[in-house]
Amino acid sequence: MPSQHWPFITPGIPDELFEHLPGIPFSQREVRLLLISQLRLKPDSVLWDIGAGTGTIPVEVGLLCPKGKIIAVERDEEVANLIKLNCDRFEVKNVEVLEGSAPECLHEIKAAPHRVCIEGGRPIQDILQAVWDYLPPSGRVVATAGNLESLYAVSQSFSQLQARNIEVVQSAVNRLETRGFSQTFTAVDPIFILSGEKLD
Repeated sequence: MPSQHWPFITPGIPDELFEHLPGIPFSQREVRLLLISQLRLKPDSVLWDIGAGTGTIPVEVGLLCPKGKIIAVERDEEVANLIKLNCDRFEVKNVEVLEGSAPECLHEIKAAPHRVCIEGGRPIQDILQAVWDYLPPSGRVVATAGNLESLYAVSQSFSQLQARNIEVVQSAVNRLETRGFSQTFTAVDPIFILSGEKLD
């Protein structure tokens, strides 16, 4: 459902419309769109977003799936409050923020996930193993990797968990920016987006 700040049904809210804190990462618009497309959401999907950061994914998904439920997991209190602030800003009512470290805090979530988005977390393999146990058959995990170590860890975990229908996409985005009197294209940091399904 549209909000005052984003009165459209199309996802892809411009980055500058979100409240953010210096040094706190967030999924940039183009990467966010790729990530959401990999989630393959249904109108009533339950999404766990682990390492939710600024809350861009919970806000976008909350607007796209007003009958769904989003659990945003974030370990830092200040950042968790930022997610709540952005949800309020965009009038999103179906996001619950859980302050805690994954995977230890996951048992506190009462709604089992249909989809899991992992945008952060140092023990990525432990997080993947834990969420896999909560996923039903046909459940889907989407994880991002910004460096080679994370890419390897997620890939290895999918292999160990025998994930099916694995897809890997790397973003390559350039944005037009004005610098002085000229306009130049500036690259957005590339991100790998890995997705896999639990079929049994």
